[in-house]
Amino acid sequence: MSFVLALDQGTTSSRALVFDRAGAVKAVAQQEFRQIFPHPGWVEHDAAEIWATQSGVLYEALARAGLGARDIAAIGITNQRETTLVWERATGRPIANAIVWQDRRTAPQCDALRAAGHAETIARKTGLVLDAYFSGTKLRWLLDNVPGARERAMRGELAFGTVDTWLVWNLTQGAAHVTDASNASRTMLFDIRAGDWDDELLALFDVPRSMLPRVVASSGVCAQAKVGDVDVPIAGIAGDQQAALFGQACHQPGLAKNTYGTGCFLLMNTGGTAVASANNLVTTVAWQREGKTDYALEGSVFIGGAVVQWLRDGLRIVRSAAEIETLAASVPDNDGVYFVPAFAGLGAPHWDAYARGAMFGLTRGTTAAHLARAALESIAFQSAEVLDAMQKDAAITLTELRVDGGATANNLLMQFQADLLGVPVVRPKVLETTALGAGYLAGLAVGYWKDAADVAANWQQDRVFEPGMKRERVAELAAGWRRAVERAKHWAE
Repeated sequence: MSFVLALDQGTTSSRALVFDRAGAVKAVAQQEFRQIFPHPGWVEHDAAEIWATQSGVLYEALARAGLGARDIAAIGITNQRETTLVWERATGRPIANAIVWQDRRTAPQCDALRAAGHAETIARKTGLVLDAYFSGTKLRWLLDNVPGARERAMRGELAFGTVDTWLVWNLTQGAAHVTDASNASRTMLFDIRAGDWDDELLALFDVPRSMLPRVVASSGVCAQAKVGDVDVPIAGIAGDQQAALFGQACHQPGLAKNTYGTGCFLLMNTGGTAVASANNLVTTVAWQREGKTDYALEGSVFIGGAVVQWLRDGLRIVRSAAEIETLAASVPDNDGVYFVPAFAGLGAPHWDAYARGAMFGLTRGTTAAHLARAALESIAFQSAEVLDAMQKDAAITLTELRVDGGATANNLLMQFQADLLGVPVVRPKVLETTALGAGYLAGLAVGYWKDAADVAANWQQDRVFEPGMKRERVAELAAGWRRAVERAKHWAE
């Protein structure tokens, strides 16, 4: 019996999961790594540490499953998107720390491009909002600020990649320099309709084409990974949110999911049509398989579950993330307290790189429990704003929201989300949908699963959260949230 191995390289940890044919988890291994904050608004990762942790959990997961590399039919890769790495082709050594998707250092560069009138061209070609979130300005910053980098890039000595590219490079010992279409669509350098790197955009960001990886399908054998002395096909690659959309069996237009991870990412499948957003969402490649490209509308919330991590590590009001639900549930409501967790600016639909985190409505009666509740509610408020914009863009009224990610284990949060949206929130039995989506894309490419219907049949619901709050109360809470967001905007300008 063979299995599929999924490598899930996230913002705070590297994970490896082994799946069987039913989509059940046979084994999992996980390792956190350092978050580096050199200046306010800057976020970096050590690229060598990303690879060391990912390589380590790969072998750990196989050991826990009692398997060898020969038992693996294919490897699927899913990754934190937009995080930008540059390394030496000759040695594989990074020239600097990776600049993480949350990093805001290039916001002034985006302002300058916007002032010069380039936002419309970027949106039309890439489907993206001109923002420091995406890779293009991060790559330009590295070329402009690492001594000698631009000259070396012009000589063809340097390679650029998002995290998927970095993992494949290392898994193949430098033999493959590739990315898939879903990750390429997050760089601000890729024309999503033409399906290729765009020369006008490369000139705009001053990026040599020689640095760029070859774009491959999201589902298809693109390289052979060296796992010990065994070659294992790398057959699936997708950015984490697109992988979760696939893993949630949202294979038809109109189906949507929200992933509650470090950030929150709401995606709606729009099929073969790249729907241009009129409400500050982004249009992205969902996946490319069997010669076809599917697209999605996406709204990105920068700080979702990371707010719980901050309460644990920054304020230390809980010892573990799991404690926050009990603490928040110890009070009946937020008592007028709102928490806008704009630690890295605000994403969709606001796109304010200069917003900063803020709490409002504090009184002498405010307790740690109210802060915990306001923090959880902030995750749901932000997601509800995105979903409202998405329904306007797609002219589709959602009938349910499928959810995944670590924070979906929090029943209080899921119930509040259903109350805000006024539609059922559906939690699947397997919450590992990001890794599962990468596994499915890989397995489909090698015939481990027959077709998309075969993998969709594995999807099962665990619990449905039905909305129960009166709409008047929802309107009152939402109005308070909007007031708080307006006050947090433009703070760092």
